[in-house]
Amino acid sequence: MSESTGELRVIPVQGLPEIEAGAKLGELIAAAAEIEDGDLVVIAQKAVSKAEGRVRHLSSAIPGAEARKLAAVLGKEPALVQLILDESAEVLRAERGVLITETRHGFVCANAGIDTSNLPDPDTVCLLPEDPDASARRIRSELNTTIGVVISDSFGRAWRLGQAEVAIGCAGLTPLDDWRGRRDSSGRKLEATLIAVADQAAAAADLVRSKDSRIPVAIVRGLDRFMTTDDGPGAAAIRRPQGEDLFR
Repeated sequence: MSESTGELRVIPVQGLPEIEAGAKLGELIAAAAEIEDGDLVVIAQKAVSKAEGRVRHLSSAIPGAEARKLAAVLGKEPALVQLILDESAEVLRAERGVLITETRHGFVCANAGIDTSNLPDPDTVCLLPEDPDASARRIRSELNTTIGVVISDSFGRAWRLGQAEVAIGCAGLTPLDDWRGRRDSSGRKLEATLIAVADQAAAAADLVRSKDSRIPVAIVRGLDRFMTTDDGPGAAAIRRPQGEDLFR
């Protein structure tokens, strides 16, 4: 593992095939990329979901009364709304054509993270992995335990326009860098600084690929100081506890 120089390099992984159910992502990535000790491999959620068979035909969902009611209000396909409800623990907002839910994982996002883009078959949707942290741990074991893995997804921000990538799963990486109690450059004690390392790495990786590039994986090099020998707490550690949520 190399010593950190403060420099960061982000490398897109070219040449991966279309991911199909049952694919071993770690083996595919290892064959396509030159990975070094201390690298962080950032993988788009959709590639992980495809490999885990989390693609559904809309026809597989039978809309219930709640789904039909919400679909009429929001102008959405009832079968899609039913899948969103199936993947959700709670509906938080349903207005202006937007359905915001808390997923069974604890993520707060639009449509329970269900996506319809970049799928080869029409009338299909892609669900989030059942356990993104477990997915990250498995892929890390397939690659090399001296590297880290982040599974990323695009989330909107409630007070800002546009989407940004965040980590929904990670392994082998410290997801949060806690500066509380440390001193800043002027010697003042920091009270609230908790840096979302995994989210920032996910966002950095997205800058070297476009949504139509068919490049679901990037390597972030230079984060050695945040790597862990074990799998670590995962991206679950980033989710804000409900008791600290000021907006619900």
